[in-house]
Amino acid sequence: MHMADALLSPAVGGTMWAVTAGITAYSAKKLKDSPDDSRVPLMGVLGAFIFAAQMINFSIPVTGSSGHLGGGMILAILLGPYAAFLVLASVLIVQALFFADGGILALGCNIFNMAFFPCFFAYPFIYRKIAGQNPTYKKILIGTTLSAVIALQLGAFSVVIETMASGISELPFNTFVLLMQPIHLAIGIVEGFVTAAVVSFVWKERPEVLEASSNDMPLQRGLPLKKVLAGFVVAALFTGGILSWFASSYPDGLEWSMARTAGVEELEAPEGGAHGFLAGLQEKLAFLPDYGFRQSGTVTLERPDTETRWPAVDPGTTVSGFVGGGLTLLLAGAAGLLLSRTAGRCK
Repeated sequence: MHMADALLSPAVGGTMWAVTAGITAYSAKKLKDSPDDSRVPLMGVLGAFIFAAQMINFSIPVTGSSGHLGGGMILAILLGPYAAFLVLASVLIVQALFFADGGILALGCNIFNMAFFPCFFAYPFIYRKIAGQNPTYKKILIGTTLSAVIALQLGAFSVVIETMASGISELPFNTFVLLMQPIHLAIGIVEGFVTAAVVSFVWKERPEVLEASSNDMPLQRGLPLKKVLAGFVVAALFTGGILSWFASSYPDGLEWSMARTAGVEELEAPEGGAHGFLAGLQEKLAFLPDYGFRQSGTVTLERPDTETRWPAVDPGTTVSGFVGGGLTLLLAGAAGLLLSRTAGRCK
């Protein structure tokens, strides 16, 4: 559900940048007020895992569409909403700047749509009410599935509102919303099941992680997390390096909805102004565009079509998975460490 810059006006994109910056500052302040350096390694490895997981598009049967894991609910349940928001923002920043996945103008929208709703709505008001205090496998499954579906529905609706506010006439509200909501309902159900599996793994190995986030408490110092951390590192390496070859080549839910609304999976962005400047900036920064090596020195934003060989064994994809996961680990971990150390010096 990564929006491209062509879907937004500069006014809407800039406004959402400001909104997202405010939420980011608020989340950082909350973490700084309750420093927890024991959670920093988990922030880093979970960021790398979510980056890798978002590379895997899974097909939605019958529709000719695909979806990918958002990861907001996994992060919120395991880290709490504030750390989760910062980690998912780190994932999306790395994707936009270095892999040309989602526009720079649209970055504020993408962070808001994919991180705000799971972290600050679905997690506290749905998941915690169902499975927060006394989790069981059944409660985790119901809580994660319902939370993932609702968060994704709200995020998809937010995309429609943002395009409408931007005056994108090719995507009329009624048609666009009637396509976006059902396809993201299907994607949300799959995400809920995957989230339940990941959360259940951590709950079985270290239930203290879920208890700490559910009760807004820091992890106890010295809590052995080596097995959990190692599990996510291995999963990130395998997913980004190998499993990414098996990603569906069908258009994702947003592209699919656009194709049936406007007749094209991607709209043309204006060549001048803010759009042109940010497109040029992204082309210079994105050294692995669309999770592959550059072709003829240009950024290629189009996804492969459905006739592309599958699985798409590609060293560029593998390198992208490793590099992107590493960059996200560093950015998310550095954010957590910086907030923790800064809070410590302020005391």
